[in-house]
Amino acid sequence: MSLIVKISRAIDALTGFFGRYVSWFVLAAVLVSAANAISRKAFNVSSNAWLELQWYFFGAVFMLTAADALRRNAHVRIDILTSLLTKKTRDVIDLVCHILFLLPFCLLMSWLSWSFFLRAAKSGEMSSNFGGLIIWPARFLILLGFILLLLQGVSEIIKRIAVLKGSIKDTQRDGGLDLS
Repeated sequence: MSLIVKISRAIDALTGFFGRYVSWFVLAAVLVSAANAISRKAFNVSSNAWLELQWYFFGAVFMLTAADALRRNAHVRIDILTSLLTKKTRDVIDLVCHILFLLPFCLLMSWLSWSFFLRAAKSGEMSSNFGGLIIWPARFLILLGFILLLLQGVSEIIKRIAVLKGSIKDTQRDGGLDLS
């Protein structure tokens, strides 16, 4: 079990890295937005590329930090219902839902977004907007986001099984598992 828990720790470190550093893209998006607004108002100069870059930054934040939100148990839950259940029952529900819903969904989306990304990368697809950016980086963010979420789902399954077996202790009060 300790090797599998080490794999889970490595996945947690990876998604934590993305969560910490990609969140800075919000600042980048705000700065791009401000610079674009200033140049448009002050100099009557604007570009669709700046708007699309801002969208890319926000898309990166959304897609690449979702796995970290799952790791930190910061995702949306229906706590009104689950708070009435025992901790063990909540862990079993999380385990079953991760296996039956999260993993298949992430596998499907990763598979579909791979061809979506590959098509755009091979063709050199550009935005339909005048002066727009190339499309493949945005599509790669979709692929990478689902791969990270898939990996974090595997990590969460490992941790739930370990907690249910008594191999590790649940260290967060809100139910999320932190192995650090």
